[in-house]
Amino acid sequence: MLTFIIGAVRARTAQVLTVLVLTALAAAVAAAGPWFGVASMRSAAAADVTAAPAQQRTLSIRQVTQINGDPQQTIDEFVARLRDVVAFPSAQPVDGLILTMRVTKGALSETLPVAYRDEFCGHVQLQGPCPARPREVSISAVAAQRLGLRPGDQVTEEVSLGTPSVVFRVVSIYTPVEPDGPYWSNRLYRVQTGLDPVFTPIETFRLNQLARPIVTHDVEVPEELLRGDGGYDLAATLDTAAARLSRDKLELVNFSKQLLTAVARDRSTVRTTVTIALVQVLILAWFAIGLAGRYTGRDRHGDAALLKLRGATPSSMLRLAWGQHLIPLAAGAIAGVPLGFLLARWLAGPVGNASDRRTALLLSIGAAAAVLVGGLLVLAVLEALAQRRPVADLLRQVRSGRGDWKSGLIDLLLLVLAVAAVYQARVGDATSGLAIAAPALVALAVALLLARLLTWIADRGGGAAVRSGRLRLGLTAAQVSRRPGAHRLFALVVVAVAMFATTLGGWLADREHRAERSVAELGAQRVLTVQASDRTALAQAVRRADPEGKQAMAAVVDTTSLPPVLAVDSSRLAAVARWRPDYGPVSALSAAMADDPGPAPLPAVTGDRLTVRVKHDGAPAAALWLVLQHEGTGNPVRVSFGVLGPGEQTLTGAVTGCSAAPGCRIVRWEVTAPPDPEGHIRAADFPTAVTVRGLTQQDPPATILDGATLADINRWRGGTFATAMDIDTSRGALRMAIDEKVIGNGSSDYQVWAVDNALPLPIVLGGALPDEWRLAEPGLLSLGGGITPVRMAGNPRALPVLGADGVLIDLDASRRIIADSAVAGTFQVWLTPTAGPELIGALERNGLTVLHDESIAQREARLGQQGPSAGSRFALLSGAIGLLLAAATIAVAGAVDRRTRTAEMAALRVQGLPRRTAVVASWAGTAGLILAGLVGGLAAAVLAVPLARTAVPGFTDGWAVLAPPGPLSGLAVAAAALIALVVLGLVGWLSERAVLRPLREGAR
Repeated sequence: MLTFIIGAVRARTAQVLTVLVLTALAAAVAAAGPWFGVASMRSAAAADVTAAPAQQRTLSIRQVTQINGDPQQTIDEFVARLRDVVAFPSAQPVDGLILTMRVTKGALSETLPVAYRDEFCGHVQLQGPCPARPREVSISAVAAQRLGLRPGDQVTEEVSLGTPSVVFRVVSIYTPVEPDGPYWSNRLYRVQTGLDPVFTPIETFRLNQLARPIVTHDVEVPEELLRGDGGYDLAATLDTAAARLSRDKLELVNFSKQLLTAVARDRSTVRTTVTIALVQVLILAWFAIGLAGRYTGRDRHGDAALLKLRGATPSSMLRLAWGQHLIPLAAGAIAGVPLGFLLARWLAGPVGNASDRRTALLLSIGAAAAVLVGGLLVLAVLEALAQRRPVADLLRQVRSGRGDWKSGLIDLLLLVLAVAAVYQARVGDATSGLAIAAPALVALAVALLLARLLTWIADRGGGAAVRSGRLRLGLTAAQVSRRPGAHRLFALVVVAVAMFATTLGGWLADREHRAERSVAELGAQRVLTVQASDRTALAQAVRRADPEGKQAMAAVVDTTSLPPVLAVDSSRLAAVARWRPDYGPVSALSAAMADDPGPAPLPAVTGDRLTVRVKHDGAPAAALWLVLQHEGTGNPVRVSFGVLGPGEQTLTGAVTGCSAAPGCRIVRWEVTAPPDPEGHIRAADFPTAVTVRGLTQQDPPATILDGATLADINRWRGGTFATAMDIDTSRGALRMAIDEKVIGNGSSDYQVWAVDNALPLPIVLGGALPDEWRLAEPGLLSLGGGITPVRMAGNPRALPVLGADGVLIDLDASRRIIADSAVAGTFQVWLTPTAGPELIGALERNGLTVLHDESIAQREARLGQQGPSAGSRFALLSGAIGLLLAAATIAVAGAVDRRTRTAEMAALRVQGLPRRTAVVASWAGTAGLILAGLVGGLAAAVLAVPLARTAVPGFTDGWAVLAPPGPLSGLAVAAAALIALVVLGLVGWLSERAVLRPLREGAR
């Protein structure tokens, strides 16, 4: 038997090779699926972990504790209780202590926590030494600026009113290194309300005043656990740990839920899309293998007839037929497994985890085995059905009919299935059940209908053309009509082309969608996240680095406020930003700022002393302050004019820090009660009035505020957070008063602000109007200690960076309003494509520290690792393999029909058929079938998209700010048509060469 099998295989080498190629292609994509899926799950999870904020990648266990003299022992005992509950391999925990305290400095009273944290000095840049002794502290640059502290100064704090205060000595100023990194992810150690903590050695917590801090144990979760490598379920582990910690009255602060949900969603998406693509291409492969078996079966039918005549048993005949199939199928499956691994490695990268590698290997072998077993079953059924036919029928070279009622019934059932899938996709969930396969089923239904239509046209039209003397057309139609299985081959080509077109369209649409999102999220071609002391320092550094304003723009993003706020240098926005029509006119904000620029700037303060002429009305003594801000560095400068006596007087206050260009601007006046012996200052709780008649400076001498300026009511405003002071400019001076009515309301303001912006502040509002703005005047709470009135200069549907909801404001206007207030925000520098390394160097030389550097291409690549994009890549691979399967089947059909068609054409030539007509008729049949299948496949793809409600898969995190592009663009259809025409046309031309060669040689 083995000899007969080998002989049969050697006699039909071309047919065997084509079946081997079909199997190898199917086995390659089947073996690639598991490797691709596992690798893509890991890559998607890694992208999710990388993009997630550090807070979502760390855990914090904390508890209010009592220190009994030894703070280190307290930490050690706390950590020992956690060791059996939360212990991750290779995790490096960070322990700490923190206590909220309050500091009063001049008129400023803020929370200023005191903290100890492991390895603090290794995660900051210090101006001065690392604190090493009890009561020595390092203060943040922002807190030092607001409090006016320097190394060597002392700061007094208290836990609460009435408790003993603690005096600390400032030894250094710190700036966090990688403030967005894991070390600083615990928000207890970053500013929330008030000021950043001061850090001190652990021995400081031996003080009785600091005996009730919060003890913390922070752990950065290893990336492999967050990714879920090897099937690790971190979410379940953390739920169990949280329950155990809660029983011990410990708090587990876990922000990883959103990240773990994204990882799980990506895994599910990859698993689903790869499975669907695999099932579709396997069904297509089994159909192609069955069709190839049907084509090659005509030669084996003669062998079966002879064996029947010689008395062979049915089982021996089946073994002989299966043996001929088993060799190319097994060889193709064996060849496809390593090819699939290489394809998956190329598309998705390696599989790093050993457990995942074993899983992928077993699944890939199983998938390749499914191709082999499925192909054998299909061919076995075909052989069993063929061998039941009589000997005379087996010896017949031409079948008596093209099909029977069974094939028609199967076609009808498939059409019903396609209709059901379309119905579910349109009225139900388009991502479940039959709806998932709706596009492929629509393509199959179109293919079956067109196949029967093509057969009917070839039958009727071919005969009519021959009778009318149009031999080329008639013989071409006869090639299609008389070729067994031609309608099935046509259906295969239609389905393969439709699959390839839809997957190519989905891949191109996914790329476009990722590019659009990257532009929308970044706002510019390249964005630097930088560190600066304040908004003034940021804006000035960018302007000095790029004085022409064509390559860089300063921006501040505050996503913690409601609504979120994006502050930009509106004068540079059009030159630097990647603007979309969805954002409205790019000049809307700058035009609104230009239409109402506000009052002209006041003279800058550059001297070392200020002299004020005032009148004080009121019996109790009051204190007068002037707050300045340096226009180059943003540093606040407080000028004290001392305690005011009754009546007219002239007072002088020292100014420190305004002599450097461009000097300081006036921020506000403050009228307070006189400081107490400890320097604490509070708002005046008694009726008082202060009239400012003039302000001059010395060294160099200059008039800063004259009578006309002070009497301009447009230049002064009260606070908006508490009951404002009365402001009167009607008498040629600025009168600031706190009356009995204000005091009776309980909460009073003691500040009068200088106005150097247009108010209400122009903004561009993205999305819907906030609910609170519908019933009251619009205002922002995120620009300092009060409400800033705003007016809308535009209302587009979306804004860059912020998305569907947010506010766009001018950076320079916002920094003037914020002044010395502590306002959250991420400092950025937006760059154009022409910005080079020299510009980055200039930014750093002007005081900015670059924390992150990201471009649109980098953001797009990261989004490309998510599950939906990975699925579109594998779907495209499956569509391409499907197209190659159709091409290989065309080659099988050409190889099988070669001898018969050559003999037919030779006989017709003997009967007088012109050579040119014979040549045209020989290749036109295959060409017509390919072209008809190509057109039908493209039509099926175009039809399937609206019928099945096909859409571009969204993003894992649900981002839907911009509408996704269409899933099948004109470019995708044209590209699919060109590629399919080249692949199928090349194979068809090669298969026809053997038939055309004898005709051409015979002519010579």
